[in-house]
Amino acid sequence: MDLQNDFDRMLFFQHACMTSEAAYAVNPSDVDNLTRWAGALLELSQFQGALESKIMVRDAISKLEEVLVINPKKHDALWCLGNAHTTNAFLTPDSEEANEYFDIAVECFKKAVAEEPGNDLYRKSLEMSAKAPGLHVEIHSRGFGQQMTGTAEGPSASSSTKAAKNKKNSDFNYDVFGWVILAVGIWAWLGFAKSNVPPPPHQ
Repeated sequence: MDLQNDFDRMLFFQHACMTSEAAYAVNPSDVDNLTRWAGALLELSQFQGALESKIMVRDAISKLEEVLVINPKKHDALWCLGNAHTTNAFLTPDSEEANEYFDIAVECFKKAVAEEPGNDLYRKSLEMSAKAPGLHVEIHSRGFGQQMTGTAEGPSASSSTKAAKNKKNSDFNYDVFGWVILAVGIWAWLGFAKSNVPPPPHQ
């Protein structure tokens, strides 16, 4: 059942990316479309290997930065960018480099909260971001980071061991990024649902 749900989610967000790409070709300045596209890329990144995940996360960051050039106060893009930098940090084994991403994420969350102080999700993300560097150190000191970044043991491992590690890697990614991915997924789904609703009549 979970595999089917994962597959359905993956298809949904692949379709969302294609829809956003087509919309971007028509109107590259549509900040809502760019933000949804970035959210869908972040969702899809969890289904990829480490290298592909990093590429997708960086692509999402690029799109969100494009949004903020057009509208620097777009709070949902700021929040999504904070999540993207947090995810990028966890995929980065070097603590100093990861901490740079965590610092950027904190600034993004602070700006999102400043733009919409009543948003509980933004405030919770800001609170959680304070714990992220410590979690990163713990993950990488226990060797889990090697699974996340694809630097685990070399070719001597048997195929069954590799399969078990891949399963652990997948499970672990869900645990670490759960709060980020769930929030981004809900937000992206709502964004796409809203984009298909006709606008209310002008009064």
